[in-house]
Amino acid sequence: MNNTLPYDEYSPKSIESYAKQIEGLTFREILTDAHEEYKGKGGLGQIIEKYHFMYELNSDKEPDFNNAGVELKVTPYKRIKKTKKNPIPYSAKERLVMNVINFEEIVNESFSTSSFLHKNSLLLLLFYLHDYDKADRLDFIIKYAQLFQYPKEDFQIIEQDWNKIVNKIREGKAHELSEGDTMYLGACTKGSRKEDNYRQQPYSDTKAQQRAFSLKNSYMTHILRNYILEKKQTYEPIIKDSSILEHQTLETYVENKISKYYGRDIESLCSEFNVSIHAKDKTSKVALKILGVNSNSAEEFKKANIEIKTIRIESNGIIKQHMSFPAFEFKSLINETWENSNFRCKLNETKFFFIIYRFDNTQKLILEKTMFWNMPVNIIETEVRQVWLKTIETIKNGVILTKRKTKVFNNLPSASDNNVCHVRPHASKASYEPFNKNADELPDGRWMTKQCFWLNNNFILNQINKTGLTN
Repeated sequence: MNNTLPYDEYSPKSIESYAKQIEGLTFREILTDAHEEYKGKGGLGQIIEKYHFMYELNSDKEPDFNNAGVELKVTPYKRIKKTKKNPIPYSAKERLVMNVINFEEIVNESFSTSSFLHKNSLLLLLFYLHDYDKADRLDFIIKYAQLFQYPKEDFQIIEQDWNKIVNKIREGKAHELSEGDTMYLGACTKGSRKEDNYRQQPYSDTKAQQRAFSLKNSYMTHILRNYILEKKQTYEPIIKDSSILEHQTLETYVENKISKYYGRDIESLCSEFNVSIHAKDKTSKVALKILGVNSNSAEEFKKANIEIKTIRIESNGIIKQHMSFPAFEFKSLINETWENSNFRCKLNETKFFFIIYRFDNTQKLILEKTMFWNMPVNIIETEVRQVWLKTIETIKNGVILTKRKTKVFNNLPSASDNNVCHVRPHASKASYEPFNKNADELPDGRWMTKQCFWLNNNFILNQINKTGLTN
């Protein structure tokens, strides 16, 4: 033991106890106690490392407390509005970025001997409250310090995620990595999209943007709520016995479980699983009931940021409805950058679970198939980006509103302009009146119906057909 340190550097519990001494302190107070002045360099985590734990940054391949096998992570959380869906009014502010992925080296690793697991198997999480009312981040308060080791059922899914990421690199597709590929563990971009942040990959001549492993925002929110704040489960798990995942992935288990009910009509399924046939979300409720979940969401889906979407295919093989996303605010949208835009982040970080129904010739709605899907990164960075840029340009130049009889048309990107996505109204009723709940203010002071991005129905159908799921 280093006798100059006020904690046992070989003991995780001693390190945790010493970390708890700064619960309730601001970063400024830590600097004051250490008789140091902040020079504006380095992150908040470095203040903790240098001035509380008294060690310098070490090798990226080793845990911060190497002798104890503990990695320190300082991460923010935020207050959110309390609702029935979110009874705990706090969520993680961002994903937790971990070690950089070395494309050349990782293809020769296995998960059990991986650099990721060596560095990140035992975490010391320090959560601080990102208070938007405080102008200086040094005044943010460190609220919680706690050791965290992945529960067995989470560990198995993280291993599967790691393998998905590495297998993609082994296939020469590091440039196609997307956070939507995986469940809890993501491969997030590291640095800007400048040329010097692109790296060689071993099985392709195409350079790939530098990436790092990260625990997804949704999974960090789960940790915060269940292990840091409440220490109890908020959502029912699909997997009650972790041995289920020893020989199959979560996706395979879910799809196999629901596949036993393929060919059944929605009325009979609602009757069998005691779901109201009049419920707006009856199709997703039935799927969750089949999986043994009685609430509106599964624990694993929340942790992995998986959204359930029901797809209805007409008897003639088409999909009538486009797929909507949350409404955007015109003034906020034009101040975003593509890299950090809400729409790009949403598509990059979300995995969708499609529950696919088809109307038969008698117009009965039949459960046909299910599939997990995420938007391919090459489509996000091409067609989707084009629509986003066109939307920004149109709003900045002034949306052209044209009235024809009783309807008002605009020149925002339409479904005929792009094969993947478009912009259209989000509100149930059109409105161009100031301060109407269905309207939003344009930068030039006019008001128009709230809008959002939509995925084209034909694009969704093509993605489904690529898997060979439909007849």
